[in-house]
Amino acid sequence: MISVVIPVFNEQPSLAILHQELVEVAQSQGYEMEIIFVDDGSKDGSWEEIKKLAASDPRVRGIRFRRNFGKAAALSAGFEAAAGEVIMTLDADLQDDPHEIPRFLAELEKPLDVVNGWKRIRHDPWHKVIPSRIFNWMVGWLTGVKLHDHNCGMKCYRREVLSEIRLYGELHRFVPVLAAARGFRVGEIEIHHRPRRFGKSKYGVSRFAKGFVDLLTVKFLTGYGQRPQHLLGTLGVLCLGLGALALVWLAGLWVFSRVLPDWEPIHLHQRPAVIYAVGLVLLGGQLLSVGFLGELIVAQQPREIRPFSVSETIGGQLREPHAPSLPG
Repeated sequence: MISVVIPVFNEQPSLAILHQELVEVAQSQGYEMEIIFVDDGSKDGSWEEIKKLAASDPRVRGIRFRRNFGKAAALSAGFEAAAGEVIMTLDADLQDDPHEIPRFLAELEKPLDVVNGWKRIRHDPWHKVIPSRIFNWMVGWLTGVKLHDHNCGMKCYRREVLSEIRLYGELHRFVPVLAAARGFRVGEIEIHHRPRRFGKSKYGVSRFAKGFVDLLTVKFLTGYGQRPQHLLGTLGVLCLGLGALALVWLAGLWVFSRVLPDWEPIHLHQRPAVIYAVGLVLLGGQLLSVGFLGELIVAQQPREIRPFSVSETIGGQLREPHAPSLPG
């Protein structure tokens, strides 16, 4: 079975069209498909449209959030409810073409575990395209996962990938990076990107600033998520060592200036270097302390809390999203 997970936020005019296109693909290719719409707190009647689709088509499932929790939370809810061994994601604004699904599945058989879409020819304004290309280059440079379009909403996963990845905040665009860090095979294909037909983009300039911060988070999680002291402790020891060496050097100069008759006396309280050296020592100690706290948190593995709250569900066989169980 193929599970198609679609986050929805004020997309009422496009839902019936998208549903019809998905049905056409399923029927033409002979796919067993379930379509999961996750209403992320829409205010425009999207949930009523989802209820109509679910009443007319048993393949349609619906999840409704009490308020807007964000795309990562919507995808998490859809992933937990999905029954398919292969899970597709696409946006509800009709810019992603459902007729590309067979190409994703063919690419998955290469074999790959994650297939990322690449909107090589984009029908978006330049002020979205250029920053996006810069961002994608930065992601590849920092993480080593060189994809052309990390922001593309159209992706295909094997189920085992999503069982090992937890999404929160805005990390949904970094699933291929998180998957690659776990050893899964990641690839990409060029896809057809369609012009927007309804509404307007929900992402503003702040998206890129948040994306950069999330990129740093992903770099830390993939590189040091299970060993935070390796980064923080190394930086702490470096700062502590440099500060201690500077203080020893300054103390030696002070002693020699008092012992040797040819030296002009040195007054440390007039030397800014003392402040910098003490600052380095303090910073080093703080980094080491934070590193130890990070190691304690990793070791304890506290229970995770879902980043969303489900108001109601619709559809005959939809599984209620469940919190992940604790190891052991």
